[in-house]
Amino acid sequence: MANSPRILAFSGSARRESLNRKLLAVTIEAVRAAGGEVTLLDLNDLALPLYHGDLEDASGMPANATKLVELVLQHQGLLIASPEYNSMMTPLLKNTIDWCTRADDNPFIGKTAAVVSASPGMFGGVRSMQLVRQLLTHLGCHVIPAQCVLPHADQAFDGQGALKEARTQKAVQAVARQLVDVTRRLS
Repeated sequence: MANSPRILAFSGSARRESLNRKLLAVTIEAVRAAGGEVTLLDLNDLALPLYHGDLEDASGMPANATKLVELVLQHQGLLIASPEYNSMMTPLLKNTIDWCTRADDNPFIGKTAAVVSASPGMFGGVRSMQLVRQLLTHLGCHVIPAQCVLPHADQAFDGQGALKEARTQKAVQAVARQLVDVTRRLS
């Protein structure tokens, strides 16, 4: 499709069988169906040390942080799956964002972003999602209004990884369409 916005997608969970990775996979399919070009990033492939100012002063940006910043800069939008640990975003996700902001120029400014979240609990990760949305807005992203939280996510997927409920699939599709549309308009 002409003017297919480039979207970088990643999950704040490192677990292979993460519920958020499953939700991200379904959302990626919907973004592609809506006309977006998606790059899936596994944060395990770009391991980073815990951000520490003294480490940065002594060694500069780690090579993987530089690679991550370049990936963000090569894409017009972000799709982030935000797991919830103790009502907060995961340390992996926060550390990833923190290292990116240490670049000479903030790579998040002007990016379009969407956040989805899944949890086996009844809140679906909404608390972490709101924190991530707030942080991305603070960093200069245009966070789309559409969102998808998936409570009881441990029961939400069939054996092939598809969502069981049509209502949830509609929420995923709404996020995907809005992410592609807004990113296309702002590019």
